[in-house]
Amino acid sequence: MPMDLPIDDVMPQVITALRTQGRLVLQAPPGAGKTTRVPLAMIDANLAKGRILMLEPRRLAARAAAERMAQTLGESVGQTVGYRVRGASAVSNDTKIEVVTEGILTRMIQENAELPGISAVIFDEFHERSLNADLGLALCLEIAGALRDDLMLVAMSATLDAAPVAALMQAPIVTSEGRSHPVTPNWLDNPLPKTTRYEQAVADLVVHALSREEGSALVFLPGEGEIRRVQTLLSRMVPSDCTIAPLFGAMDFKAQRSAINPASSGRKIVLATSIAETSLTIEGIRIVVDGGRARRAEFNPSSGMSRLVTTRVTQAEATQRAGRAGRINAGAAYKLWTRGEDGALAAYPPAEIESGDLSAFALELALWGAQAEDLAFVTPPHAGRLQEAKALLHMLDALDAQGRITSHGRKLAQLPLHPRLAHMVARGGRAAAPLAAILAERDPVRGGPLDLTHRMRAVAGERTAGEVHHATLARIRQEAKRLAKSTRTDGPEDIGTLAALAYPDRIGLRRTGDAARFVLSGGKGAVVPDGDPLAGQRLIVATDLDGDPREARVRQATALSESALRATFPQQISWHDHCVWSRREGRVLTRRQERFGALVLDDRTWSDAPDDLVARAMLEGIIQLGLRPDKPAARFLRRAALVTNNPDFPDFSEPHLMETLADWLLPHLGKTRSTSDWKSFDLLPPLRARLNWDQQQLLDRTAPPHLTTPLGRQIAIDYDGDTPQIAVRLQEMFGVTRHPMIGGQPVQVTLLSPAQRPVQVTMDLPGFWDGSYADVRKDMRARYPRHPWPDDPRTADPTLRAKPRGT
Repeated sequence: MPMDLPIDDVMPQVITALRTQGRLVLQAPPGAGKTTRVPLAMIDANLAKGRILMLEPRRLAARAAAERMAQTLGESVGQTVGYRVRGASAVSNDTKIEVVTEGILTRMIQENAELPGISAVIFDEFHERSLNADLGLALCLEIAGALRDDLMLVAMSATLDAAPVAALMQAPIVTSEGRSHPVTPNWLDNPLPKTTRYEQAVADLVVHALSREEGSALVFLPGEGEIRRVQTLLSRMVPSDCTIAPLFGAMDFKAQRSAINPASSGRKIVLATSIAETSLTIEGIRIVVDGGRARRAEFNPSSGMSRLVTTRVTQAEATQRAGRAGRINAGAAYKLWTRGEDGALAAYPPAEIESGDLSAFALELALWGAQAEDLAFVTPPHAGRLQEAKALLHMLDALDAQGRITSHGRKLAQLPLHPRLAHMVARGGRAAAPLAAILAERDPVRGGPLDLTHRMRAVAGERTAGEVHHATLARIRQEAKRLAKSTRTDGPEDIGTLAALAYPDRIGLRRTGDAARFVLSGGKGAVVPDGDPLAGQRLIVATDLDGDPREARVRQATALSESALRATFPQQISWHDHCVWSRREGRVLTRRQERFGALVLDDRTWSDAPDDLVARAMLEGIIQLGLRPDKPAARFLRRAALVTNNPDFPDFSEPHLMETLADWLLPHLGKTRSTSDWKSFDLLPPLRARLNWDQQQLLDRTAPPHLTTPLGRQIAIDYDGDTPQIAVRLQEMFGVTRHPMIGGQPVQVTLLSPAQRPVQVTMDLPGFWDGSYADVRKDMRARYPRHPWPDDPRTADPTLRAKPRGT
């Protein structure tokens, strides 16, 4: 008889909900037993006429869950309970419960939407919110609504925010409150100093926990690198009877199995990634040491790249991890943060649909024949990132111009690969299979050159530079054999060509004058480490980058010949005429360029560029340089400013002129194409051309360009100051009895001596005649006796002449 588990208390509610409503959201803490109990209880209650499909997020968890349920029944895996994961399966005609990884459900649905022979689908550990789980649930909801109203759906999790999922599924929530055994939390007394080395802090906390607790320990770390470093430290710090076992996704199943099996003697320390958070029971574990970090894949739409980032764990993840200590006995959880820091942790990790690469997701939607908004998602995908994914699929010939899946796209959807690699395998020769397996796995060669050629040699069994990871090579060889069935005998074999098929947006052209920096065909920059042989290549294909949106660092690449590029993408390489303003050179550049995406393969002078294109490019320069009016143009603009309140008069303000350059300036630019040309450009004619005859008359009346003196001479009016002003010889204004006015305001008149020196500034000429003129006359007569200085300037004749000598 299996031992009692907390989930048993709510099992009647689970069965009743499924029997009456066919749907359920089940919340149960870690160790409650939901993974192994619920499917078996459904079989015992005769709820399922066909098979029960249970989804697990990882291959190890799927196999382990199937084995535990089979053990409960006293059977071998493959009888009542079986599993199916990539590369392995154990099922038979008698199988009633099939545990699969999440991507397999999507394939089954795409092959036959009615899911024949399937009575129920259970989404275990749904809180992890993988893209496959979110898509699988959305598709199952549509199938249940349109084709299979008898299809039972269950979402299970220990730390799920259940309300939104239940609302989406229109399902009741059943909660199991109990835990198999209590887990005592332990926090740090003080925050870790910033100078503390992370791996050393984890190792110290493990030693501390072992000294206070009994049993084996499960230590959570973000990745393989940290696991290896902590393993090295602990090997010198713990007693010899402690077995240290790594556990991470890239290990083969035999090594993973060894890690989760109980120690034959002494204590065991399992150093694990998040692979051990869910659906795994590791015998003898009574201590959890949580390093407080998790590694997630984040997609950057601006660079089109995904990268792994290390972040703080969330409260949900910390709860999952701590629960591993209470599955068999009472346990303790030691956390590498303080109790105060605990409250600052985010509640839940982001769903993959929010932060992951949506390329495969978009391909599955296209294969299903639906838009994202047509399906019910807990979290809808971001529209912009989904569009980026569709653009990539179009580049890979998987979608047509209207976004519909092509026959080639259907082939790609059948391959268990990212669409990039599936495209390469479908179009490539035999070499595409091992290359795809390399690119889908962790780098099997560490510390050597970047070139993929070295990885291909290692897979072929040849010696190569760098540290070879043999377990990874074994997985790559196995996967390459499987993929070889999908390659073509007549496809390209060149590694550069194959890589370019998968990464057409990451073909790099070396920047002029810089042997280490490249511009990628997708428009981003990339840098090759100094000293690597690929730094000297003209063209490369970057297959792995660190994701820096400013300038990504190349971590893996291969050389590409220009002839291979031209042969692979003949339709995408074309000539483009460019007529653009160069800020750096201060002139319009006219070039003819042969381009592939953002790459300029050939660049020539375009000597006969049309004048209208040059003029339009020059407008961009003028926007940067500004109008720079010379004196006549500036004077015109100041005059026009006095009329702008008139609705019949054009707007001559600088902002408006800059906004409308193409309307009034473009026809007059002619051969103007540089900063020096613009400095000598006469701006007055195009400004005046904006006015029709009536508007010109209005301007001349309101703000005349000059004032006519009694002698008929035209004196230019200066509009620089707050009021219009002129300078004129005093004698020339004799006989003027009304002060000159413009626009209802007096003109400032500077009266000059015969020597053209100012003698008086006035805005009231009649007042000057009646007032200070007498003093000016007295002074001027002494200085300029040959010039007339009448007693009454109001009645005197204007003149610029002097008296003849001797008179």
